Amino acid sequence: MPIQACRLIRKMRGGAQAHLIEAEDGRFYVVKFRNNPQHRRILVNEMLSAALLGYLQIRVPDVAIVDFSPDFLRSNPDLCIQLGTRRIPVEPGWHFGSCFPGHPEHVAVYDFLPDALFDKVENRDHFLGTLVFDKWAGNADSRQAIFYRARLRHWAPGNRWLPAKTGFLAEMIDHGYVFDGPAWDFSDSPIQGLYFRQRVYSSVRSLDDFQPWLDRVVSFPEEVIDDAWRRIPAGWLDKDEAELERLLTRLLARRRRVPDLIENCRQGRINPFPNW
Repeated sequence: MPIQACRLIRKMRGGAQAHLIEAEDGRFYVVKFRNNPQHRRILVNEMLSAALLGYLQIRVPDVAIVDFSPDFLRSNPDLCIQLGTRRIPVEPGWHFGSCFPGHPEHVAVYDFLPDALFDKVENRDHFLGTLVFDKWAGNADSRQAIFYRARLRHWAPGNRWLPAKTGFLAEMIDHGYVFDGPAWDFSDSPIQGLYFRQRVYSSVRSLDDFQPWLDRVVSFPEEVIDDAWRRIPAGWLDKDEAELERLLTRLLARRRRVPDLIENCRQGRINPFPNW
């Protein structure tokens, strides 16, 4: 079920012109709107990616469908899409929300960490798992991630070996341009989907370093994709159901190609795996 937007916090950076809002559940969400400048299909891509990455056990934000009522929009006239000098109102209805990691006044979130701190990120290996996903899903953008401090046992409560302390975690964000964005296609460039810092790939010696994610993709269950599809609001598709079905059929057919797509990264302008 959708949750109601109740307070506007601020506009975020980026081409989708997302906004940070507080919702009725007391959590904060970065919301991409159905009528965003990049296309409504961006919301479908985000929802599907959250489900796929969740199954692969890669850390991503919780997601939600956020309802913007006409009353809320009337009381927040600054909430709009800006295209040059044009102000385009946000449409009332259901939009895509990506959960912010805590209260924005209390939690510091970074999109860059210096090397000394980056080496202390507890889940650095998730960058390898995410590259497997990005190659499978044809992410036409570079890899985006944020970093913040969290209690490690809260991050993985089932792991009793984690210390009872805070540490830096990486969270993978911004999946609007998987499936080549609104094109719903797969353009397999060697450089697509890579994170801008080669440091995240310094441990790679062979394809074995991309396990267990390679095996999880190759054997990815169709029912996970079917369940994610059922959660997509009809208004985000707008008669694109047949096109989405074709896309997801092609996605499943690509599963066994992913090891080759990873190896092809080495043929780009810069080999991201200097130790392979």
